[in-house]
Amino acid sequence: MRRIRSVLLALLAVVVLLAVAFLFYANLVMRGEREQALLAWENDDITITSTDQSIVMEPVAGATGEGLLFIPGAKVDPYAYLYKLSGVVESGVTVVITKPTLNLAFFDFRTLDDFAVDAPGVDEWFVGGHSLGGVKACMLADSPEVAGLVLFGSYCANDLSGSDLRVLSIVGSDDGLSTPEKVSSAAGELPASTEYVTIEGSNHARFGDYGDQAGDGEATVSTEDARAEITLALTDFFGLDER
Repeated sequence: MRRIRSVLLALLAVVVLLAVAFLFYANLVMRGEREQALLAWENDDITITSTDQSIVMEPVAGATGEGLLFIPGAKVDPYAYLYKLSGVVESGVTVVITKPTLNLAFFDFRTLDDFAVDAPGVDEWFVGGHSLGGVKACMLADSPEVAGLVLFGSYCANDLSGSDLRVLSIVGSDDGLSTPEKVSSAAGELPASTEYVTIEGSNHARFGDYGDQAGDGEATVSTEDARAEITLALTDFFGLDER
């Protein structure tokens, strides 16, 4: 009995150590850059509200009733996307950026409805995300309440090819993680009508503002120009330039 008790205590100690190590790993996030985040906070055309579970970005005027639920990449600070997404908010789309459980989207089992309560003025919902956040968004997109899907440097692991979803996939030409080749090879999981946009000179991290990322390519486009390209792609996708 003593030997069994010793073995069980040793196993428990290993489990506790692994849990502590994982929590430490999960909480080492890639922090958003303050300068770009402030540009969004100080933008008079949008309002930003932080809740326990999300960051809500809303246009001050001209709201279209459309909303984008956006899921950050793994271990990326949700605030790192404020600047890049602020352009489409200026044009009328409400954006809700999730604060994933343990900073990893795959551990977040909340649904679109759980986050939609943070933006009650939205009538039509799209889902999207960056990197692994986009993979999670693909899973949420397999629902009749979702009108479309937006991918930033990402691709789907589940088959949505037979759906009538509207889909936009934005790729960085110098993305070293979700490379253009990887995105292209997974295109069969998306509807044939999917719109593809390539941002020349953009790497994986240029879809947000959180510094360099291991394994990524080198960006030759500025964060300002990348934001302009992202905004143009999103406004075209939502048809805002036609209104």
